[in-house]
Amino acid sequence: MPKLLLINGPNLNRLGFRDPETYGSTTMAELEELCRGWAGSVGFDLEAMQSNHEGDLIDAIQQHGADGIVINPGAFTHYSYALHDALADSPLPSVEVHISNIKEREAWRANSVVSAACLSTIYGRGIKGYADGIYRLAAHLEMPATTHTFGPDPDQVGDLRVPAPNSPVMVFLHGGFWRHQWTRDLMDRLAVNVAKAGWASWNIEYRRVGTGGGWPTTAVDVGLAIDHLAVLSEDHTLDLSRVVLVGHSAGGQLALWAGSRGHRTSMSPGADPLVPATDVIGLAPISDLRGARSLSDGAVDQFLASARTHTDVYREASPIDFIPVGVNQIIVHGTADTDVPVEQSQAYARAARQAGDAVVYHEFDNVDHMTLIDPASEAWQTALDALT
Repeated sequence: MPKLLLINGPNLNRLGFRDPETYGSTTMAELEELCRGWAGSVGFDLEAMQSNHEGDLIDAIQQHGADGIVINPGAFTHYSYALHDALADSPLPSVEVHISNIKEREAWRANSVVSAACLSTIYGRGIKGYADGIYRLAAHLEMPATTHTFGPDPDQVGDLRVPAPNSPVMVFLHGGFWRHQWTRDLMDRLAVNVAKAGWASWNIEYRRVGTGGGWPTTAVDVGLAIDHLAVLSEDHTLDLSRVVLVGHSAGGQLALWAGSRGHRTSMSPGADPLVPATDVIGLAPISDLRGARSLSDGAVDQFLASARTHTDVYREASPIDFIPVGVNQIIVHGTADTDVPVEQSQAYARAARQAGDAVVYHEFDNVDHMTLIDPASEAWQTALDALT
């Protein structure tokens, strides 16, 4: 069985006791056991080590015997170029993980000299960030992607997987209430799942609240990323007659918005897409921005802050306000969703049908928000079946 190496740096042996408001109550022993379970769920063994000494971490990287590394360097993150060099020199892919939101603490914590040597940096998600790091590595090892830029900003990038020439395309838009600590790694497993089934997958990043995003900047990035498929097709021969947008949570709002491009006479930002969508799969989409203003500590107001004085912002950004979308839609939601209430999708599906849209709606009892992006879930398989 392939193996991942988990490395934790200085002071992390104090997990569960050190500043629990920032780092939580999970101890190191409990964390390592959780990580073994997460790794096992995607077919990996996991070896774990922790040290307060920089040289021990470097030795562990160099004497690996593993297939990938998940590393939380602790405070070495911010100044250990030796650790950066060890990771950069290693043939193993690595993912950097931080429990706290290092971008919103002291200024010195925001800089990582290690991240440039890693496949991804995951931060601000608590202990669950370790699971996401493991899943990110597992997806990369199962089917590596090529990363392409569609603009000058560091967040204007996407991961492309093409199983064969002339493959139809699925574009993945991740959720996270448009906030910067949530990134495209969330959709990795779905992107691999459809690539193995014969679809090209284009898993895109976009500027988010806290990294220059918000409305309409985030939507501009989504449009640019989708239209960039025309450029990618020059080298990869994609079948752009079938382009499916898959959006989860806030990514569902973006997918429904992007699906409507070219079907509305007036919209901001811009219409006339180079690459129009044929279908949208909305996984617990935030489809009513007015109705979602109380969710996640005011995430909607933060997302719309730069356009707050624009009287038509809901007509532009909120799917239930701008229907009909004009493309085939599959909406999936779970009744146990505590992040985006199922009533959002129930109301949206009714309204979209009344507006003339072709909408298939599937509701799953006792299914929560994140289960929808598990490729083994009945909900995801149902969405794929409805598409085909």
